[in-house]
Amino acid sequence: MLSEMFETLITVEQARRGLGLADWRFVDCRFDLRDVDAGRAAYERGHIPGAVYAHLDDDLSGQVVTGETGRHPLPDDTAMASLVQRLGVDAHTQVVVYDDLGGRIAARLWWMLRYAGLEKVAVLDGGWPAWTAGTRERERTVRSVAPSHYAPSFRRRQVVSTAMVEAWVREGGAPTLLDARAAARYRGEVEPLDPVAGHIPGARSSPCANSLDGAGMFRARPILREAFLSVMPEEGPGRGASVAYCGSGVTACHLILAMTHAGLAPPRLYPGSWSAWCGDATRPISTGPTAGNETSRTT
Repeated sequence: MLSEMFETLITVEQARRGLGLADWRFVDCRFDLRDVDAGRAAYERGHIPGAVYAHLDDDLSGQVVTGETGRHPLPDDTAMASLVQRLGVDAHTQVVVYDDLGGRIAARLWWMLRYAGLEKVAVLDGGWPAWTAGTRERERTVRSVAPSHYAPSFRRRQVVSTAMVEAWVREGGAPTLLDARAAARYRGEVEPLDPVAGHIPGARSSPCANSLDGAGMFRARPILREAFLSVMPEEGPGRGASVAYCGSGVTACHLILAMTHAGLAPPRLYPGSWSAWCGDATRPISTGPTAGNETSRTT
């Protein structure tokens, strides 16, 4: 048993110390939106020893309801509790989650486990590419683990609904909406996944990719902190209260992870994100480079 607890990021060398320990669980979250079977196939070809696999669509998302949810809604309470138990984790388990996309998918499970009341959850910095650099341990065995009996205590205040966002857009006020998508999608110049381009009125652009360096590693805490503070309002209630969204509520978790790691107040999550917001033609959208300098229109 290792006494150190990891709650945001963990390095490869730190993670290696947990190999083979009963109170550690590694979870492979590799996934490709263009080929939903690719992540599981990659896991089967090789993964961190002892790791189990979690699929974005099957395990980390709930049922899509047209006109109500986004593309990757959160699982309901029963499904989320079942996932936690199937992973064999509880409050004593150090969980390490990883992918091969700089943590963009793994952060979703990191957020979900924390939402379920668990604290000892960390994303492997650099993910699978960092693990396999040089001669790192790997295996092809598909693991099964004994389920846990953990009963989640959901932190419901970490989630906001579409109705709440609508009220903020209509009435103004806190919190600050942070858009984790690529800047071109925020500006409304391109939209590869959803039927309408643009962003939620008043939102500020904070692409999750900006939290990573060229090697797919998270930038140093002071750099992250400075970057996020530069996006937040200089004064007012939005300075310390924020909500993260993206296209479907997945990479927004990456932004939440980065802000938490930087020592800032973690944003709440808008799970429906842009795919839910733009699904109703009566909701306003904005285009343009910055909040406060937008062209508003109705879908």
